[in-house]
Amino acid sequence: MKISLDWIKDFVELPEDISPQEMGVRFTLSTCEVEGVEETNAHMDAVSVAEITKVEPHPEADKLNLVSFKTGDGEKRVVCGASNVAPGLKVPFAPIGTTLPGGFTLEPKKIRGILSEGMLCAEDELGLGDGHEGLLELPADAPVGTSMADYMEVKRDVLLEIDNKSITHRPDLWGHYGMAREFAATFRKPLAKPFNEAWIEKMRGFYNSDPAPVSIKVQKDTACLGFMGLSVDNVSVKPSPLWMQQRLTACGMRPINNIVDISNYVMLELGMPNHLFDRDTIQGGQIIVRDMGTEGTFVTLDEMERKMVPADTMVCDAEGPSSIGGIMGGLTSAVKDDTTHLFIEVANWNPVRIRHTSTRLGLRTDASQRYEKSLDSHQIEKTILRILELVQESCPEAKVVGPLVCDGLTLADDLKIDLTIERVNSILGTVLGKKEVTELLESLEYKVEDTGSILKVTVPSYRATKDVEVDADLIEDIGRIYGFDKLIPVAPHNEIMAISLSPSKILERKIQDFMVLRARALEIYTYPLTGVKLLEQAGWDVKNEELVLANSLSPETDRMRPSIIPALLEKAALNQKYHSEFRLFETGRSYLESEKDFSEDRHQLGIIYFNKTESPFMDVLNLMGDLLTNLNLNAQIQPPSAKFPNPLVAYDWTGRHPHEFLDIRVMGKTCGFIGTIHPMVTRNFKIKGNLVMAVLDYTDFMERPIQDKTKYTPLAKFPGSTFDCTVVAGTRVSAADVLASLKQVKMKELTDYRIVDVYPLSETEKTVTIRAWFLDREKTLTPEFLREAEDKIVAALDKAGYPLKQG
Repeated sequence: MKISLDWIKDFVELPEDISPQEMGVRFTLSTCEVEGVEETNAHMDAVSVAEITKVEPHPEADKLNLVSFKTGDGEKRVVCGASNVAPGLKVPFAPIGTTLPGGFTLEPKKIRGILSEGMLCAEDELGLGDGHEGLLELPADAPVGTSMADYMEVKRDVLLEIDNKSITHRPDLWGHYGMAREFAATFRKPLAKPFNEAWIEKMRGFYNSDPAPVSIKVQKDTACLGFMGLSVDNVSVKPSPLWMQQRLTACGMRPINNIVDISNYVMLELGMPNHLFDRDTIQGGQIIVRDMGTEGTFVTLDEMERKMVPADTMVCDAEGPSSIGGIMGGLTSAVKDDTTHLFIEVANWNPVRIRHTSTRLGLRTDASQRYEKSLDSHQIEKTILRILELVQESCPEAKVVGPLVCDGLTLADDLKIDLTIERVNSILGTVLGKKEVTELLESLEYKVEDTGSILKVTVPSYRATKDVEVDADLIEDIGRIYGFDKLIPVAPHNEIMAISLSPSKILERKIQDFMVLRARALEIYTYPLTGVKLLEQAGWDVKNEELVLANSLSPETDRMRPSIIPALLEKAALNQKYHSEFRLFETGRSYLESEKDFSEDRHQLGIIYFNKTESPFMDVLNLMGDLLTNLNLNAQIQPPSAKFPNPLVAYDWTGRHPHEFLDIRVMGKTCGFIGTIHPMVTRNFKIKGNLVMAVLDYTDFMERPIQDKTKYTPLAKFPGSTFDCTVVAGTRVSAADVLASLKQVKMKELTDYRIVDVYPLSETEKTVTIRAWFLDREKTLTPEFLREAEDKIVAALDKAGYPLKQG
């Protein structure tokens, strides 16, 4: 957005002792980001009125002419390609050394061998419009040699390019008067208040008791927050004054006629969009603000046909829509050259609904940009009165017909915030006094009431729509106007206290430490959102249809995941392309549908071991046993049973291996599993190798403090001994069942036993290798004892139906 400092000077006297660039820096520090500073119309002092005296064809070019002309300092000649050159024509002339808009500086130059002493200019080359069909033709009475700045009464100006993103939260800064208020506060200058209560009462005096030609009706549940209108007769459409055209052009708007230009001018001045109707096009003499109701099309001012939906709010007359509320007027209701009856409309609109409609239509206008920032409904009548004032200046014969008509307007109560000087200084690190704080706030037109220890601050209505809500917002305003660059950086004085971790966090960290330090696994994070495609690929029946996002970014992430298993399978498929062996784990959440709470979060540990050549099932089994022991959980790892279904995985899931699958039970409740993933599922992910997965759901015991049952004992003084034996078992017998048979061996010297290896012998048999540890802390184990202990191990296994492998 461009801000004209010439316009700002209508309301505040700017300091003369600083450069425009420095002013832009100061304004950036206090209010909003100034992206650029541009000085305009400086070239107009160098450009003068010239009269063409002779036109000759260029000897070397058919489309060029040698044009002789007189200026204030004698005869000159240039090479010119314009089609409208003729003797006696008066045109603008820019001599060598002139820098034209766009940064182009004229230099001595030969064109087809002939030196040109400058340039005769078109309208666009001087920045006065878009015309480039020929030279800018000046009236016959234009005095030769007079500078264009004096002849056209063009003012020099400085334009500040404001970054719109920096004022998204400041709806009051989308007009020059709001910006002028900030300039006045920044440079400690008084702000002129031409639109005060006395002015309002004076302008209200033009209302009269004649019947209003147009009535207004705002239906409920529309996007309208208030709609006002005023009828004016005897207007005449003509060019707007030069000063207004220049300001509009400087701010990037194309002048059209006095009525349209007044509408745009007031929007740029007060920040409130408006719409001026040709009143003769309002059918039935009534304005109805309603939702579209049905799907249809509407032709806007830019002559584009727009597709409307039933929820779009439209401004209608008795026959149908005449404009899209808060976005753009219609083609049929626009002011025309023969318009004499005017209806001035100013309204406010719901910012969210305006943004939705504008985005859907792909129609972002100056009006919609402002309305979506949350404008102040208190400014509606003031905007109408300012438009009326300018219409009367342009058309002295104009007459108001009837009173101001209004409907749907609700005004919020004043927002008052309590503020203490102690809090201001504690936040900013300053030593400001009550008087200085009050002056800083009042410079921004806050009303401050001193009640002793507390300042009661009334927020202006134009700041209370979105920007200022709590005392911290007031302190921010105090700091930026005081000068953030004046604040002395001081380290905050915070009391540092040890944080007591929750039981759930302690449990999670113990799991992470164990998996990294003991299992040597890498931690991964998978996305908590998933899609139907991945769930079907994993053979997962639960689809979480009740936990689907309303506006998902893609079908692959349109719902909360019912399990972490599909995501782990996906990551295993990705990693096996690059690694022949890996260990990964994740502590994450899955989400289950819940009638009571909508969604039930389950905290889970997922582990995946992969090996292209060998099965890591025993490694994962031993790892989970150690982990459960490390967490001091009363847990068992046992074969699955249809009587006790596993809540983490369905009994008929295609990924469940028929033999290498065990349930994990904690405190009597099944809450996990260890299993090799069946080839029917790994094939879907193109996984070539052995994949073993373990999942532990620790939701139900994560908030219970972990009891440390660790017993510290000195290292044994005497050596221990290990014993390996290999037994034969059926292929459908789980290794855990083989291991469980050793529970019958009652021997204090037997300190531990584990499965070392499982090897298939045939379609019906396999071998299981078991390792047992013996230790006596009081004495050395004798060969006789070891022989007897080994016999007991073998006998217990044989009794359970697992004889030693022979040969």
